[in-house]
Amino acid sequence: MSLLTNVMDHSLDEGYAEAAARKQADGNGGMPKTLRAKLGLAGGLVLAALVVTVGAAQARVEAPVVAKEREELIDRIDRETEAADELEDGIDALRADVSARRSEALRRSGQSDRTDLVGLLAGAVAVHGPGVKLVVNDAKDASGGGDGDARSTTGFSDTGRVRDRDMQRVVNGLWESGAEAISVNGQRLTALSAIRAAGDAILVDNRPLVPPYTVFAVGDGHRLSSRFQNSSDGLYLQALQESYDIRTALSVEDELRLPAAPSVIVRTARPTTETAPEKGTS
Repeated sequence: MSLLTNVMDHSLDEGYAEAAARKQADGNGGMPKTLRAKLGLAGGLVLAALVVTVGAAQARVEAPVVAKEREELIDRIDRETEAADELEDGIDALRADVSARRSEALRRSGQSDRTDLVGLLAGAVAVHGPGVKLVVNDAKDASGGGDGDARSTTGFSDTGRVRDRDMQRVVNGLWESGAEAISVNGQRLTALSAIRAAGDAILVDNRPLVPPYTVFAVGDGHRLSSRFQNSSDGLYLQALQESYDIRTALSVEDELRLPAAPSVIVRTARPTTETAPEKGTS
């Protein structure tokens, strides 16, 4: 108890107390004593107050300018977005007009049925009919970072997220199960379509998609659903759900509508005209 009492009674070391008393006796403690020191202290305080005041006034003057520039930028973005929407509407209208004119010309030539079938299979025309709707989404607790899992592909490391490879297997499994036309988040797939990754985004024909990924597949709904779930790709998707909590929902739909592909351009292949082989001479 004596030690605790001594510590409480003498909380300040004696050396510090002597130094403070000596400093005060020499006139070096407390407020400045000389006029020059007082003027220096006052000048410093005035300078600090002036800097704070000027800074506040400058911020107040610049605030309306920044707000105006921000509003102008927002207005410009809105105008450009509206212009892009109008151009897309114009493209859709022109595409519909070209399709109608082509169909009319082919009907007159007696080749309409064959061309419609080719356009449907190529994704060049919009289609509708029964099929299945498959929704694939990331796990609820998906986050960045990973553990070097074998599923990893370019730009992805978190096992709770849907990868481009996963969507490739889903789409290929639906094709093999009998799908006649497929779209992902409104993007129609064709024989030239590619599903790739760019950073954390999945690209379909170079267009980024965001989860959830909604896949429409036109075909015999019940048969398509059964065959896909029993296929290796369907079992793969089920394994993702069980192992990584990836969310999936498959339903049979009576009516699905798929848009035409934005563009179907073949740059290399060319049609050939079959000719009868020349007869040799004997």
